[in-house]
Amino acid sequence: MTSTMSERTASPGDRDPLADWPYPPPGGWTADDLDLLPQDGPNGEPDFFKRIELLDGALIFMSPQTRFHERLIRGLTDRLDDQAPEHLAAVSQMDIRIDKFQRPCPDVLVIDADVADDNSRTSYAPAEVHLVVEVVSPESKFRDRKVKPERYASAGLIHFWRIEAEGDKPVVYVYELDPATRSYAPTGIHHGRISVDVPFPVEIDLNDLLSRGGAAR
Repeated sequence: MTSTMSERTASPGDRDPLADWPYPPPGGWTADDLDLLPQDGPNGEPDFFKRIELLDGALIFMSPQTRFHERLIRGLTDRLDDQAPEHLAAVSQMDIRIDKFQRPCPDVLVIDADVADDNSRTSYAPAEVHLVVEVVSPESKFRDRKVKPERYASAGLIHFWRIEAEGDKPVVYVYELDPATRSYAPTGIHHGRISVDVPFPVEIDLNDLLSRGGAAR
C-alpha cells in the first residue's frame, strides 16, 4: 500500500500503515509498521495479519500450519524450555527485529529469560536470541533454506536449526556461525534423536514430539 511522504515521516503513532492498500509504502515496509497493523485485514478479513513477517522490506504472509508443523513447534518449544538453564527460555513464533527492513518470525526461539517475561514485547533484538529454529513447510522451503539463514547469520545469530520432514519423521539440520565468514557451517544432521552441547546441553527424542502425549508434555 502506498502512503504519502508526510505519513512516512510522521511518528509511528500517527502513521496509517494501511493507507492505499495493497501498494507498499515508498521504500518498502519497515519493522515498526508490523506493530501498527490490525489483526484483521483492510476489508475485515479475520486474522489477516496474524501470521506475517518482514523480509527485505516485503510482507510475507505465512500459510496455515499443518498438524506436523504445529506439533513440532509446540513439542520442541516445551522440550527446549524444560532443558534450558535458568537464564534462558524458549518461545514460539515471536519476531526478531534485525534491522529496519528485516523482521522475520522464526518458529522457535531461545532467548534471554528476563526479556521472555516481558509481556509487552512483540519482537526481540539479535543480542537477546541464542537459538533460532525454522520448521520447513512446502511453501517456505526457499526462505527457510536460503533467505532467512543468510539474514540470521548477518545479524550474528550463532545457532540455527532447520527441521524438515523426511516421510513423516522430522530431521534436524544444525548449524553454527563461522565468525570468519559470517556464514553458517553445518555441524550435524539428526534423525530420531538430537543431542547437542550448544547453546546448552539438549537431548530430545524427535519422533516423540509428534505423538499426542509427546507434544503436549
